[in-house]
Amino acid sequence: AVAVAGGVAGQSPASASRPNIVVVLADDMGYSDIGCYGGEIRTPNLNRLAADGVRFTRFYNTGRCCPTRASLLTGLYSHQAGVGLMVGDAGRPGYRGRLNESCVTIAEVLRGAGYRTAVAGKWHVTHFNYNTLAASHRGSWPLQRGFDRFTGSLAGGGSYYRPKGWIEQNKMTPTGEGFYYTDAVSEAGCGFIVDTPADKPLFLYLAFTAPHWPLHAHQKDIDGYDGVYDCGWDAIRASRLARMKKMGIVPEDCRLSPRDRQVPPWSGDLKNRDVLIRRMQTYAAQIECMDRGIGRVVEQLKKSGRLDNTLFVFLADNGGCNERLRKKGSQRFAWPGQDSSRWGNGQDVAPGGGESFQSYGVGWANASNTPFRRYKKNSHEGGVATPLIVHWPRGIAAGRHGKLSRQPGHVIDIMATCVDVAGAPYPSEFKDHAITPLPGVSLAPALKGELLGREKPLFFEHTGHRAIRDGQWKLVKVRNRPWELYDLDADHSELVNLVKAQPARVKRMTRAWLDWAVAANVLTGKQANKERRP
Repeated sequence: AVAVAGGVAGQSPASASRPNIVVVLADDMGYSDIGCYGGEIRTPNLNRLAADGVRFTRFYNTGRCCPTRASLLTGLYSHQAGVGLMVGDAGRPGYRGRLNESCVTIAEVLRGAGYRTAVAGKWHVTHFNYNTLAASHRGSWPLQRGFDRFTGSLAGGGSYYRPKGWIEQNKMTPTGEGFYYTDAVSEAGCGFIVDTPADKPLFLYLAFTAPHWPLHAHQKDIDGYDGVYDCGWDAIRASRLARMKKMGIVPEDCRLSPRDRQVPPWSGDLKNRDVLIRRMQTYAAQIECMDRGIGRVVEQLKKSGRLDNTLFVFLADNGGCNERLRKKGSQRFAWPGQDSSRWGNGQDVAPGGGESFQSYGVGWANASNTPFRRYKKNSHEGGVATPLIVHWPRGIAAGRHGKLSRQPGHVIDIMATCVDVAGAPYPSEFKDHAITPLPGVSLAPALKGELLGREKPLFFEHTGHRAIRDGQWKLVKVRNRPWELYDLDADHSELVNLVKAQPARVKRMTRAWLDWAVAANVLTGKQANKERRP
């Protein structure tokens, strides 16, 4: 564990060695969107945390919301925790659609070590039915999984103004006029900090829905981006890459992936260009509002005398989202009587207000994921690469503030890090159930400029998309298509497929992926053996 010397004003010596821990998760945000990773979106608070913290340039999520949340909360690969897909029950151990009894959450572990615990925002790792909450499976709800306080929603998305199912503790709560999801999450986080006794360390998990569709944002924030995106997605991609190189986020020789073939050149004959610009303005406004809320939480930590000894972590659950919303989209995100929104990416209403329900589309998602290929759900870098900012004044070694860490990391490492820095024992058994050992490693050594000591490759799977990263090598595929092999040290953007030049390496890495898939509840032994046959 990382030793933290000295105390923090307002805290007792007993709690001073145990840092407060705040984990912030953005939803459907691309690798290059925020300012400190090369984006033009205004994120001054995240930029300040990065300038005084450590940024990881090769950190990974699982490629989608539910699996990333399961991995983050438990420190396991998502299939090990029972959430290999989404929240439906497929009847197999890796795909039960809720956190299982073979895992523990960060909150369960830290509460046992004396922490106060809270989650605000999107949960999305449980079964639920808002129409029959009493009959829902509550065993994997926040209060049943180690959290003292829950303010937010169980679902994966919905209106920012009229969310379906806002919950405080385990009770449905009306939201009323003037409600905006991102602001409510920030307010709940600040309230928890205020309410936590000074002699108690806290664990706060802020799970924003921003900037997940629908494109809902404050008008003032949208207007603040007038003119910024008139240049179009091609120019935005080029300018982002240039800034990323200057910052050192990507190597100087990093190449920009080709524009997605589904996306026309901005200079071409585009229809409704003004609507496309407005969509990206609204998306950027959603992120800026989230950043403002993060700033409020940081300020509250500072006021309470906790900031110096708070491990503050920020990341995203997957890459930019290329999903197009149809005009007759699903109504599962709205209550009866609240379905007046114009669903889908039509041109008859501008995004931003509650009367719209749109996504920003493939072209802007391609820009969000600069310089990478592909998107949310994929195991290519565009789907699984995330910014990761770690801020901890007391825990980052002298000379490391503002530095970059280029060591590969994964969302499974968050639990291992929390356990390490808090000095909290990770159980082998919990509530009469055997607990799966942690596959991740603590990120704390990287805060001192040391190696993480990872001995095993990193693995990925979601909806048939697969990958394994072993050192500089990454083997990856799109569902039923052939494997692709990339040397990420030489080819940051996965552009030169070496699968034919390295058959032995491909065979070895494929075998390792299949072995992991069986052990981690991704595939049955029978399925894996079928794939092993020549």
